[in-house]
Amino acid sequence: MKRRSWIIIAILIALVAGWFVWKRLNPPPVIDPYKTAEVVKGDLTEEITANGIINPVRVVSVGTQVSGTVQELYADFNDRVKAGQLLLRLDPALFNSRLQASEAQLANARATAQLQAANAARAAQLVKQDYISRQDYETTLASAKSAAAQVQQAEAQIRQDRANLEFSVIRSPVSGVVISRQIDIGQTVAASFNTPTLFQIARDLTEMQIEAAVAEADIAKVKTGQTVDFTVDAYGTRKFEGKVDQIRLNPTTQQNVVTYTVIVKAANPDGALLPGMTANASFVVSDRKGVLLVPNAALSFKPAGYKPRRAPGAKARAPQADMVTVFVLKDGQPQPRRLRAGPSDADNTEIVAGPLSAGDIVITASNAPDKKGGGIFGGPPDTRRPSANGGRGADGKGAPTRERSDS
Repeated sequence: MKRRSWIIIAILIALVAGWFVWKRLNPPPVIDPYKTAEVVKGDLTEEITANGIINPVRVVSVGTQVSGTVQELYADFNDRVKAGQLLLRLDPALFNSRLQASEAQLANARATAQLQAANAARAAQLVKQDYISRQDYETTLASAKSAAAQVQQAEAQIRQDRANLEFSVIRSPVSGVVISRQIDIGQTVAASFNTPTLFQIARDLTEMQIEAAVAEADIAKVKTGQTVDFTVDAYGTRKFEGKVDQIRLNPTTQQNVVTYTVIVKAANPDGALLPGMTANASFVVSDRKGVLLVPNAALSFKPAGYKPRRAPGAKARAPQADMVTVFVLKDGQPQPRRLRAGPSDADNTEIVAGPLSAGDIVITASNAPDKKGGGIFGGPPDTRRPSANGGRGADGKGAPTRERSDS
């Protein structure tokens, strides 16, 4: 029994010794304290994004001035029509009846007018011979003029009834494509205070426009004539191009968010863009070539415990919106650089002025392990691999990379 105990102790001692030897021969990898990226010169495009609905540039709504039942229909969706082409016809029975009644009333008014005119002529002869009084003559003359006025009124009523009969035949006011039809055969159209819309005709589908909603924070950057790149969900990554045509001054407020409608004109020669599509537009604010670029992550990095220094006796100045602090890795230590920043995109920011040049190594994040918690419940040990190229990007050539911080 005693011999077995010594054997177990010897095995444990051998295991512990082997573990210490393995640890000495396999030291833990050295982890770079910082994630870095190299400052380079390149191109930068500043953009703002907005969504909008695609519509034809000119859409004509075709309505009717009279009420009636649709008797015949001559146009449908997607039909190409010409100006003056027949679109539909309302039942003309009521309009014909009104016209016939007006014609009969006109005939009656003309007969009455002829009789009153003859009476007025006879009264003129009688008043000269003093057979009737002057008052009787004037009364007869007034009756004749009233009868003539009734004839004119009847003629006007006939013109109105004939116009209504013509209005029962709906024709296209322009040449284009029917994009909407809101009636069908047998449907009753009621024209009262609001004119009902029967058809919508797009004059030219080779020219489309986007009604984009731009936030008030970005509207100052939008100018007439700017280039706009946009995509639609139907064509995936295919990009279309347009130009800003109009910035409407009427704001829209929804849930305390103010937006302005910006009209973007876009060519549609192949008919790929359809009315009602949602466009994801990018307004090109500026396009910079060969400028000094710094990753956006470097602008937000601050070493632990860093406090900006101020010269003794210097007064505190108001912070400037375009001034940023970037930390450059020099001799293994972060050194702050006060810089003036320019436009930025999703990845990089242009440096307009300051003590920074191409080739400098800027710090984008810290590689220090997270020390939250502690003890046996502090979580698993750090398993990140060391940076093989000093954090200079995946290609090893110093291209700016934007890495995510583990904090």
